[in-house]
Amino acid sequence: MAIDTTGGVNLNDVIANSGVSTSTTNKSLTSSATGSNTLGKDAFLQLLVTQMQHQNPLDPQDNSEFVAQLAQFSSLEGITSLNESVSNITSAMASSQALQASSLVGRSVIVQNDKAVVDTTASFNGQFVVPQSISEAKITITDKDGNAVKTIELGSQAAGYADFIWDGTNSKGEKVDPGTYTFTATTTVNGQSVQMNTLLPAKVTSVSFNTTGEMVLNLAGVGKVSLSDVQTIGI
Repeated sequence: MAIDTTGGVNLNDVIANSGVSTSTTNKSLTSSATGSNTLGKDAFLQLLVTQMQHQNPLDPQDNSEFVAQLAQFSSLEGITSLNESVSNITSAMASSQALQASSLVGRSVIVQNDKAVVDTTASFNGQFVVPQSISEAKITITDKDGNAVKTIELGSQAAGYADFIWDGTNSKGEKVDPGTYTFTATTTVNGQSVQMNTLLPAKVTSVSFNTTGEMVLNLAGVGKVSLSDVQTIGI
């Protein structure tokens, strides 16, 4: 802010007559310079009014300077309001994320992964990604020790997402124990075996937030997965 000193009025005089304590204003000005604080709009307006009251009547402040200072005050007030609005939006988003996080615990989500905790007493549904039309596809299921349990032949598939169902039995038709199983989807292209990505369901056991504020899901049998990596949220 420009202060006219031709009339013998210095900054301390202006501050003293404005009702703002010298120590408080100096602290605000110093803090503003270091970036840790800003001069409040109320103190700014008090200084502006006091400057007008103590200007040299023989050499009053130029109109353009006065308009520029009013523009500065308007900008300061706008920035203050914007900061308050952003702060309110941030708080609302944090509350919304916390509510969303609590509602996800215990629910099933679909993520790109090759392992899943399977309750073999019921049918298990999964998907795999078909990059192009293929003449055959198969799902190989292995247990936690790497032993092949069963292979599901699926035949030709069109490009996109393909579904498969495992009834929880081995190649002999016997029910296997519940546990963690690995699902590998493969096809043959130009005589070579090609592995395809699988999309499997997993249960959300807990939810946390990383250092950037992003929601992270802790999935049974899978581990930590970012919410952005979830394909579908089920029941």
